[in-house]
Amino acid sequence: MNRAVYKIVLFLFLSNCSFSVVSAQTQKTAPALLSKLNFEADEFLGYDAFGYYYQIKNNVFSKIKGTEIFEYKNVSLGKITKVDLQNPLKIVLFYEDFNTVILLDNQLNEVSKINFSQNTTPIVASAVGMSTQNQLWVFNTLNQQIGLFDYLKNEYKTTSTPLTENILYYQTDFNTFYWIDAKNNWYSCDIFGKTTTLGKVPRFDAIVLLNSNQFIFSKANVLHLKDIRDVNSDTLSEIEISEKTFTNFCYKDQILSIFTPKEITNYKIVTP
Repeated sequence: MNRAVYKIVLFLFLSNCSFSVVSAQTQKTAPALLSKLNFEADEFLGYDAFGYYYQIKNNVFSKIKGTEIFEYKNVSLGKITKVDLQNPLKIVLFYEDFNTVILLDNQLNEVSKINFSQNTTPIVASAVGMSTQNQLWVFNTLNQQIGLFDYLKNEYKTTSTPLTENILYYQTDFNTFYWIDAKNNWYSCDIFGKTTTLGKVPRFDAIVLLNSNQFIFSKANVLHLKDIRDVNSDTLSEIEISEKTFTNFCYKDQILSIFTPKEITNYKIVTP
C-alpha cells in the first residue's frame, strides 16, 4: 500500500471511530411533558399511587393532595436522613443522628419508634429501608454488614458478608438492598443474603436505580439513562428536559419528576 492510499484508509478509519464515539455520546430521549406544580420546600420526595406527594420543609415531613395536608415532625430526633415511601400505609423515617426509625401510618400518625441503640444486638445504622414481613433493611456500621431487623420482635440478623468499601448511595425494595460503593461499584443483596455484582456506574451528582439493569443519573444538571445490558458500555441516553438547572429528581411508574426551588415538573418516560 502506497503512502497516499494508506493516508486515505487511515483517515476513513479515524473518521468512522470519531463518528461512533459521537453517536454513543449524543443519543437522546425526549420524555413527554405531563404537568407542572408550584412548589416551595426543601426536598421533594415523590408521589404515591393515591395521588399524594411528599415533601420536607423545615424538617417537617408532609403528605399533600390538593387542600388535604398531613404533617409529622419530631424536633427531638434532629434532621430526617431518609424517607422510604414503598408502602404508603407504613412509611419509614430514618433519623441517623439519633440511630432511630419512626414508622408512620397513612395519615402520618406515629405507630412505632425504633431506637437501635436500645436493641440487645448492638446496631449503629447508616442505611435503613422497608423490607418484607415486618422487617427493615439495616446497614450496621459496627460490623459493616447488611441485615434485617424485625420491628415486631425486635430481632436483628445479618444477611451479607462485611463490606470492604463505604456505601456512597443505597436504595432498597422489599426483597433487595442495592448499593453503590465509594469506587462506584454497584451491588445487590437479597433477603437470603445472596450478593451480586451488578456493574460499575459513572460518577454522578444524583442517581435513581430503576431495577438491577437500569438507572437514571444526573451530572452537571444533565440527566442520563443507562442500561448496563447495552453491548456498547459507553452508550448513554441523554434525557432532554426543559430545566437547565434543578435541585433533584425522582422516578416511579414511568413518571420522571424534576424538582426545582419553585416547581415540580412531571414527565412521562418509558424505559426499554
